[in-house]
Amino acid sequence: MITVILVIHILLSVGLIGVILLQRSEGGALGIGGGGGGFMSGRAAGNLLTRITAVLATGFMLTSIGLAILFGAHTGNKSILDTTAPATQQQPGTPAVPALPAVPSAPQSR
Repeated sequence: MITVILVIHILLSVGLIGVILLQRSEGGALGIGGGGGGFMSGRAAGNLLTRITAVLATGFMLTSIGLAILFGAHTGNKSILDTTAPATQQQPGTPAVPALPAVPSAPQSR
């Protein structure tokens, strides 16, 4: 199921990029684009591309949320506080004896 939603998500993102690149530039900050009649010009084409962009963006957001929920359900708690300490290898019923500290050796003189 995750794979299907992921493929849909990728197709939506590629479609969204394509539709956004087809739209006419309104800003003209760099002095490029937005001029003359292009392959899709006119008011109706602008409204159509705006609606297609809105639909693709909505689908993209919904698949993003769906993937986040599905991937979050597959992972368990990874907190260090939720894990227990590893058990030591002991015989059942024997008390745990702490290790004795090492005795420091005397410094050697030359």
